[in-house]
Amino acid sequence: MPMISVAPPPALAFPRLITLTMPPPMIALPDRAHADAPCPPRPLLVRHAAAKHKAVVVMGATGTGKSRLAVRFGGKVINSDKMQVYQGLDVATNKVSPGECAGVPHHLLGLVQDPDQDFSAADFRREAASVARDAAARGYVPVVAGGSNSYVEELVEGDRRAFRERYDCCFLWVDVQLPVLRDFVARRVDDMCRRGLVDEVAAAFDPRRTDYSRGVWRAIGVPELDAYLRSTGAGEDERASMLAAAVDEIKANTSRLACRQRGKIQRLARMWRVRRVDATEVFLKSGTAADEAWQRLVAAPCIDAVRSFLLEDQECSMVAAAGKASVFASAAGNASVFAGRPATAVV
Repeated sequence: MPMISVAPPPALAFPRLITLTMPPPMIALPDRAHADAPCPPRPLLVRHAAAKHKAVVVMGATGTGKSRLAVRFGGKVINSDKMQVYQGLDVATNKVSPGECAGVPHHLLGLVQDPDQDFSAADFRREAASVARDAAARGYVPVVAGGSNSYVEELVEGDRRAFRERYDCCFLWVDVQLPVLRDFVARRVDDMCRRGLVDEVAAAFDPRRTDYSRGVWRAIGVPELDAYLRSTGAGEDERASMLAAAVDEIKANTSRLACRQRGKIQRLARMWRVRRVDATEVFLKSGTAADEAWQRLVAAPCIDAVRSFLLEDQECSMVAAAGKASVFASAAGNASVFAGRPATAVV
């Protein structure tokens, strides 16, 4: 099955929240039919009537396209992947690239500099809650996205549900049927190898290390390569066989991870009101056909769901484009929205 195109979407006018009076703020989202259009439609300005802020949470197993969806809502993306919070090993941890960030600020990527330091779910809750408070105060919607569901659950339910007291949450689940996802993640591991996975892990390899249960060293792709990297005295054929076995193990462990993640999301979906979108068809296509399927099956319904969520119990007013300040910046002006606000991500 061909790899799915990961080219960034066309330049979008990402929405920024604009406060009319005091927080909670206002927001606009693109029409679903124009979600990929370079010129935004007339904006819908919304004033919150409720006291709570709004937050969006994007969930999904590894490789399902959570980051691709998260940038569609503008705002500020808060990474909830427990390996991507560490600095370094960008290929092994599949950190989002600058192109994939698409100009949207990302936070908690490459935050932890000590590769041996444990970053617990409680640590994530404190850091993510701080970023969310700052985003809301500046008029942005926090968008939490990542595959570590223990982090997401701790943020939402931990500390006496403080996050839920402050935010109404829209939960989105990008789902892919496991047989299709397994095939895709296997191909993605091959692509990671082409992008330098083995060399990256070799550069960080320390033969004195025997414990891969802490810090970034737990990332799939690191412990699996240990035996191969220790086999410097073996023959060429033997080393090639060991490398092939390591790659197969990486694929198997990634598939097991996807299965566990999907199971955890199914459990959370029984606790929360979760909107599930099935992206399986996207992963069965390639190129333009995959992009069209993504827009139709994932982006458009999720934009609709987020718009409905943001408009709940709010006073709405349509503002004519001519002579009115739009919450959408033009493609050229989009940079000014984030000017002076660089993402904290190391990407």
